[in-house]
Amino acid sequence: MFRSKKLAGFLLTLTLMGTTAVFAQTPQLPQQQEQQKVEVTDAEMNKFAKAFQGIRVIGQQSQQEMVQVVQNGGMKIERFNKIHEATLNPNLEVEATTEEKTQHKEIISKLEVMQASLQEQMEKVITDAGLSLERYEQIAMGLQNDPELQQRLQAVLQG
Repeated sequence: MFRSKKLAGFLLTLTLMGTTAVFAQTPQLPQQQEQQKVEVTDAEMNKFAKAFQGIRVIGQQSQQEMVQVVQNGGMKIERFNKIHEATLNPNLEVEATTEEKTQHKEIISKLEVMQASLQEQMEKVITDAGLSLERYEQIAMGLQNDPELQQRLQAVLQG
């Protein structure tokens, strides 16, 4: 079963880029490697863009499903997020009733099950696009710090 911290990272970043969930269990690269420029061929950029778009669609659909899980669990999104943040950050204190704590725990269990399925779907989108998971991750990490690479991706996505 996935830990709640990974789930929190998944929930927060899924809507931003959609790649974190796929690599939630991948160890971070050492600092030196993160700062190196990633060389990406045009063919790889096209494959990455295709996978990225597929992951974005899965992310949008799953976000709606997650909202439903939270609401069906008897909580409002804002309240769920506050309680969840407090469970991850010992410096935050949020008063929660026993009922809210129980609801939160049940919702997290359901979201963890969803995460496993989403991760499989995203991995399939990446491999179906013709990239290995490792290469997709390298390109995604390179995009974080390379404006030129970001512009190339944007051009492919808009083209």
